[in-house]
Formats: sequence, C-alpha cells, structure tokens
Amino acid sequence: MSNAIFLPIRKTAIRQATELSFGRAKIESTTLHVMGIAVAAISLGMFVGALVEWGSTNRDTAALLISGTIALGAGSLLWWITVPGTVRARDVFSAVGWTWLVVTLVGAIPYLLGGTFDVPGIDRSGQFVNAIFESASGYSATGSTSLTDFEHPGRGMMMHRQITQWYGGMGMVVIAVAVLPFLGVGGMDLMSAEAPGPSGDRLTPRVSETAKRLWFTYVLFTIGVSVTLIAIPGPSVYDAIAHGLTTIATGGFSPHADSIGTFDSGAVELAIIVGMVLGGTNFALHWRAVTGDRLAYWRDPEFRTYLKLLIGASVLVIALLWLDAGLAITEAIRAGVFNVVAIATSTGYGSAQGAGSSGDFALWVPAAQLVLLFLMVVGSSSGSTAGGLKVMRLQILLAHSIRSVRRSQQPHAVMPVKHGTTAVNDNIVSRMTGFFLLYLLLVLAGIVVLAALGNGFLESISGTIGALGNTGPALGRAGPTANFTEAFNEPGRLVLSLYMLIGRLEIFPILLMFAAPLRTMRDRLS
Repeated sequence: MSNAIFLPIRKTAIRQATELSFGRAKIESTTLHVMGIAVAAISLGMFVGALVEWGSTNRDTAALLISGTIALGAGSLLWWITVPGTVRARDVFSAVGWTWLVVTLVGAIPYLLGGTFDVPGIDRSGQFVNAIFESASGYSATGSTSLTDFEHPGRGMMMHRQITQWYGGMGMVVIAVAVLPFLGVGGMDLMSAEAPGPSGDRLTPRVSETAKRLWFTYVLFTIGVSVTLIAIPGPSVYDAIAHGLTTIATGGFSPHADSIGTFDSGAVELAIIVGMVLGGTNFALHWRAVTGDRLAYWRDPEFRTYLKLLIGASVLVIALLWLDAGLAITEAIRAGVFNVVAIATSTGYGSAQGAGSSGDFALWVPAAQLVLLFLMVVGSSSGSTAGGLKVMRLQILLAHSIRSVRRSQQPHAVMPVKHGTTAVNDNIVSRMTGFFLLYLLLVLAGIVVLAALGNGFLESISGTIGALGNTGPALGRAGPTANFTEAFNEPGRLVLSLYMLIGRLEIFPILLMFAAPLRTMRDRLS
C-alpha cells in the first residue's frame, strides 16, 4: 500500500486524538484507562535506569531515555483520551489481562533499543524473543532469564530490569486503582483479579486507600531489606538496592550471573531469606502488624501452615543433602534452607557459586529436587507477591477432599469446609477446585507443547511448573547456574513467556480477557 493511502488515515487519527484530548469527546474504556496509567507508571523505572546509567558507563542512557519517553507519552495519551466506564465482570478480566500484555511489550523496548541481547550467537529474531521473555519474566516477578552475558548491559539497564520486578511484585493494576478512587467497587474487583491470592483483602472502605496502604508496606519492607544489605560487608549500595527491589517482590532477578552466590556470605543469605519470607506473606497481615496488631500473623491459619511448610521442607532437604548427597552438615543447612525458601516463595534466587557447587540444586539428589518441585506448585501465602497455587488453596482443597470422604459414609451430614475456624462458602470451594483442575490442564499442556517443540523433557516439566508458579530457575539445563536461552529454543521461550503472565495473574484474567471484546462485538452485531 502506498503512503498516499496511509496519509489521510494518519490525519484522521491525529485529528480524532486532538479532539479527544481537548475534551470534545472521550472514549469510555476502563481497560484503556487503566492501561494508560500502568504504561505511564513504568516509564519512571526507565528514567531511573537512565539516571543510573548516565552516572556509570553511559552505554544505555539513550535507549532508556527514549523508551521512558515513549512509555510516558503513550500512557499519558491513553489516560487523557479515555474515561473509565462501568466496571462489569468481563471488563475486570479485560483490563487486567490486556494491561499486563501491553506493559510486557512496552517493557521490552529498552532491551531492543539498547541491544541487550545483541551478543554473538543470537540473531535478530532471538533478540526479539529474549527481550519479550526478559520483560515478561520481570513484570511477572518470575526471575527466569535469557541473559547469557551479564557484563554486556550497563548498570542502568540492569537496574531497570530490577525495577520491572518491583513493579510486578505488587502489581500494575494496584497502581492504577490507587489513583482511581472513582472506580468504586470495581476497583476492588481489579485488585482481586490481579492480586496473587484467592481474593482481595479490603483494609479500608475505600479501595484506593487499601491500595496505598499495601504499597506503603511494600515500600517500607523494600527499604528495610536494602538498608540491611548495605550494612552487611560485601554488597555495594547498588547491589543492596538492586536486590532489595527484587527480594520483597519475590522476583529473583540479580545483576550478577551467580545471583546471591556472588557474595558467598551467610549474612547476606540470611538477610535475603528473611526478606523472601516477608514477601511470601499476606501483605494485609503485614499492614495489620505494622499498625499495632502484633498477633495478626499467629491468628492466621494460612501463615502458620506457610511457616510449617518452610520449616518442614528445609529439614527434609537438609537431611537428604547431608545423609544422601554427602554434603557437610553446615553446607547442607546453608544450601538447603536458602533454596527451599527461594523456591517456596517463588523468588528463585540462587546461592550457588558456579555450576557444581552445593547450592546448584540442578545436581541435587532426585528426592530433594522433588521437594523443590512440590514447593514450586504450592507457592506461599495468598495476598503475597509470590506465585504458585497458594497455601490457602491447598488447605481448602485438602479440607474439601476430607469432607468428600466423610460424606461417603454420612451422606446427609452437614459438613462445612473450614479454613481455620471459618466456614468457607461452597461457591468459593467450587471455584478453587476449578482453578486447580485448570492449573493441572495448563501444566500438562505446557509440558506437551514444550516437548513437541524439541525441548528436553525434564526442562519441559520443571520449566512449565516454574513459569506457571513464577519461580524462575528450573531443573536440568535450566537450573540456577544456567539460563533459558541455552535450555529452551525460541518458540519454547515464547510459550514460557505466556505461561509466566498466566501464572502471575492467577490464570483467569489472561484466559478470559478475550471475552469482553468478543461479547462487545457480538452485542453490536446483534
């Protein structure tokens, strides 16, 4: 098609956008409005990265500045020309799903402009796939990486990479809700659809106030981890801030190829473990504890089970590494506890000082690896920044299974499913059962697709579970000392990118996001 044909189209589009901008008419779309705020918000991370880069190598400054300008301009325009409409159930899924997809695409622009993946052995198509993969891994707080040369990107680009996980940890949609108090009840629907737990937890009557309190707690813990790491000998200020951003986000990105193993410090690992445990805990509990309710944690049955799971899995893995793998007890404790917490909280940090060291769980005995696979599936607490099925779902599904067995003996007995001392509505139990079955189907489909695309069977199994649970490293050639460029081919990495987003948004928003536009088209045609 010639430029002459495109010219009037461009003029019409510009004229319409100008008219919209000056208030003659605005598009009523909650999806585009939330998307605009989210895209504009991520530009701040790019500008911060540009500032860091300008103060160091200055290699990627232009790429980050241009990307931030594009994100800020496009996001602001979307926000300016739209107004939020009535928030219906189908609009919630549309707003959440499409926002995350667009944010992922925009987040890949700095990597492409900066040539982050322009290294020997990777062609143009591979660079594009890797940029999408890295962005999806960042904003989904997964931690899988396609970087093969950690020295190639500048410090600012790596800081931008860290910030993507910090954004993704609490959620782009929560940012939008925090500045959209006029969404009313629909705002809580958005938070519930995005939040990494079975349901949203309203801390105040106003949705925007709830979002702000969650973000305040999130920022407070991020600063706490960063300051603690600064005080420990070893990490630089840059390292402390970089890891503080991704610890509370339970993301797992590190500017170093050996991750936390770079520091070879028990004190650093202990500080990171505490941060990961906090990140894997329901943030509503954190807020209540910060505001004076010191017993909030211990009254919560999910938190108690979450701690028991971490302690029990750690003891089991330590025993396996000590008795079966032959590691010294001190090595077994250090490697076992760190990696159990990193995997259970879906953070995915590595403590290995290179391939073959005690922290390289890809070489652990099979029994210990099975424990880690189980933790990848379960994840941590609902309402946390972690991925996985969540401990609460596991508790309720187990209680439902026990009730089913008891009902076979007493079919007429009234036996509510309980979470702690609270009876759970049967509708919620049904939704969780459906979620679990859908999760299993997605795992099976992912394994089949990845294996059919020519990827290794062990990598396909652990990679699918890790991506859907937002864990990060997997087993085999995708272990903590490897990267996903070596372990998976390009089609496989695209599949995993989609799975990371599906897992981050708790499956339903991504799968149902197409329902809103399809129903709108059907309504207009009918």
